[in-house]
Amino acid sequence: MPQNFYNQKIEDVAQELETSSSQGLSVNQIEELRTKYGSNSLTSKKKISIWQRFLAQFKDFMIIVLIVAALLSGFVAQEWTDAAIIMIVVILNAVLGVFQETRSEEAINALKKMATPNAHVRRDGQIVEIPSTELVPGDLVLLEAGDVVPADLRLTLTKSLKIEESALTGESVPVDKTSEPINEEKVALADQDNMAFANTNVTYGRGEGIVTETGMNTEVGKIATMLNNTDETDTPLKRNLNQLGKTLTIMILLICAVVFVVGFFTKKGTEPTDKLAIDMFLVAVSLAVAAIPEGLPAIVTIILALGTQIMAKHNSIVRKLPAVETLGATDIICSDKTGTLTQNKMTVEQVYYDNQVHNSSNRITTDNHALMAMVLANDSKLDDNNQLLGDPTETALVQYALDQKIDVHNLLANHKRLQEVPFDSGRKLMSTINENNGQYFVAVKGAPDQLLKRVTQIELDGKVSEITEKQKDEIMLSNQNMAKNALRVLGLAYKTVEQLYDDPTTDNVEQNLIFVGLVGMIDPERPEAKEAIKEAHSAGIRTVMITGDFQVTAQAIAERLGILKPGQDERVVTGAQLDEFSDEYLEKHVADFDVYARVSPEHKVRIVKAWQAQGKIVAMTGDGVNDAPSLKQADIGIGMGITGTEVSKGASDMVLADDNFATIVEAVKQGRKVFSNIQKAILYLMSCNVGEVLTVFMMTMLGWDILAPVQLLWINLVTDTLPAIALGLEPVEKGIMKRMPRGKKSNFFSGGVASSIVYQGILEGVIVLTTYQLGLNFGPHMGNANLQHADALTMAFLTLGLIQLFHAFNSKYIHQSIFSKRTFANKWFNWAILISAIVMAAVELPFMTKFFDVTELNSTQWLIVLGAGICMILIVEIVKGFQRLSGKK
Repeated sequence: MPQNFYNQKIEDVAQELETSSSQGLSVNQIEELRTKYGSNSLTSKKKISIWQRFLAQFKDFMIIVLIVAALLSGFVAQEWTDAAIIMIVVILNAVLGVFQETRSEEAINALKKMATPNAHVRRDGQIVEIPSTELVPGDLVLLEAGDVVPADLRLTLTKSLKIEESALTGESVPVDKTSEPINEEKVALADQDNMAFANTNVTYGRGEGIVTETGMNTEVGKIATMLNNTDETDTPLKRNLNQLGKTLTIMILLICAVVFVVGFFTKKGTEPTDKLAIDMFLVAVSLAVAAIPEGLPAIVTIILALGTQIMAKHNSIVRKLPAVETLGATDIICSDKTGTLTQNKMTVEQVYYDNQVHNSSNRITTDNHALMAMVLANDSKLDDNNQLLGDPTETALVQYALDQKIDVHNLLANHKRLQEVPFDSGRKLMSTINENNGQYFVAVKGAPDQLLKRVTQIELDGKVSEITEKQKDEIMLSNQNMAKNALRVLGLAYKTVEQLYDDPTTDNVEQNLIFVGLVGMIDPERPEAKEAIKEAHSAGIRTVMITGDFQVTAQAIAERLGILKPGQDERVVTGAQLDEFSDEYLEKHVADFDVYARVSPEHKVRIVKAWQAQGKIVAMTGDGVNDAPSLKQADIGIGMGITGTEVSKGASDMVLADDNFATIVEAVKQGRKVFSNIQKAILYLMSCNVGEVLTVFMMTMLGWDILAPVQLLWINLVTDTLPAIALGLEPVEKGIMKRMPRGKKSNFFSGGVASSIVYQGILEGVIVLTTYQLGLNFGPHMGNANLQHADALTMAFLTLGLIQLFHAFNSKYIHQSIFSKRTFANKWFNWAILISAIVMAAVELPFMTKFFDVTELNSTQWLIVLGAGICMILIVEIVKGFQRLSGKK
């Protein structure tokens, strides 16, 4: 079946589909066609059961290691509490993953809900109402204002028919439809004026059309297919956690194996071989459990969840937790124009009369005939509350009059419409004949070039005179200048007559007109969008405009927003040009373009993929059905909460509650904060774990007494929870929006985190080992080797625990000094450290010492322990100081 029905004559389309353009299908054809084409409905890919989704969550490498660690903790080390904590974390993460994946299917469901329930069709010449799901190719569908188009149609009859297609094509104003064939081979969807597409809205007039495609073969069905076939992209967060888990786990398991082997052979002969093997195995398992940050997935989830709450207060509703962090890594924001960068509301910007262009803010008098023509030659409705309904272009004209403080209700009441010549896409004009103090006022508006053909006079400063060719040239020049600024221009004219017409037509009504002005309208940019784009640029984020609108409109808006500099025509590309580009060419040259005009849904997906092929993290904003596939393809899809369709929201990772582009910039800031805070938590956890591993490893290698499994697990429990979570609540760092995007290749170890983990972990281990040696040489039990060793091991145990709490302060800033007022700004962190310190010190209580196998220390020994913690802060501060000096140089 040919795809380009817009090229064909009506009779050829009817013949191809074996139908009649006047009578429709015969009843006898219906069953056969329904069997052939199926239901006129959208289908989704085979659903995965909840149980399958749940099991899939356990395929992650780090999750598998955590499960093994939990089993070893329980069955080997008999630490059932720790095993239970690990499994709770694993299961909660699995449940969260299932919840997020289930919500992603909402896009297809929303597409299905958009379909109109019933359709009026002509079958065997009779008009019948049927469920739209029963439509088949060849059916003759009747359309009128207010209808949702039920399938893709080749229009056969149009009477002032206008269809609003912005959700599908991005075109910001309703399209005037025609039934004439289009004599071009490749025509963009938005330019197929003789076609009507499923799920678009009829705003004006009426028409008929032959169904050409149904169900998944319609244009909206193709979007559903793309949604079904689009793979979910791994977020940077998920990639980073996977990388972290694999690297970390392998390193820890190797170290634990070395600890077991070295400890076994070092202590061989000191106790029975089988008992020694079990003891060293328990130490190795305890060390593994302590070293693996089993709380990290939970801590990351908590930090992300807290981030979503903060973002919600800034009108950013996050639907998928990883989106919080992904947005902070964004390199490119591919933004839809209509409704995102612009207001999706036609507005009068300039009015030309008396040989001058006036801004819309200039006052105009009530008796100005240009204003009267705007309001009277207009089919929009105005209720008692001045709420406007109708075509966006026409409502803009009446809104302009209201903004001019004109009493529109009174004007309409005194100039009742008695006759009219409706708009027609052929002549591109509309006229009304209205009462006017005993005479009749003829108001005309339409395309300036068509209007001037019917004009014989011109009104200047309230006086009417014959119009000259020079004046017509000046009017057309003003029209061109307004059009270059992306304004949609209409011409205005009038005349007065003494009596009504017997038969009002264009031949008698729209002749000998008096030209009175031009009016230029535009879907204006959002006032806050320009500043937001500027701030995004300072953060190293590039804004790319993608729209279904015409090239001149897109370029003008882009220049006004600062996306383009004036005259950068070469940075604007159209959908037709994109069709000529191979995927390889587009990937290579995608950075050469900032504006894409007259594009289709397939183009949007290609653009996103091209940027991703460059290694960029791409955010895509949009509000229409046509945006859904690209929203899903992007690393982060951002839907519009007010103007957005349910389809676009369902395909999005985040929804803007206020449809404000500036909100994205605030969300980027919060996303960067979240990543920074996760980095801080990882720096803290990993450096502490390195310190623990190094301490036990060196104690084993040197043949010293080593920390007991219960001590290691207690340190892990006390220090790995509250302080790490509290680091996730750190406020936004100064200058965070002056940094360049970290990019797809960066990870949690970037920006000096890896080196900090290594040297700070080593430092922690060295300080603990030094404390152990000091414990052997100071204390009340000098001379009693057993008690002295017990004191030293207790000091090492308390130092290892408390030094990590001191080190939590270091982790607040990777390179900056902690000696500032901001250090104590996070009250949650302050309380977390205090509570954790009390719990850690509680092991010294008389009834706790036996359980943890520790001694009660005196004041001197406690001073050594606390001094070790202070040394940790001071030495790290000195290293940071040298790092800052080196960075400045």
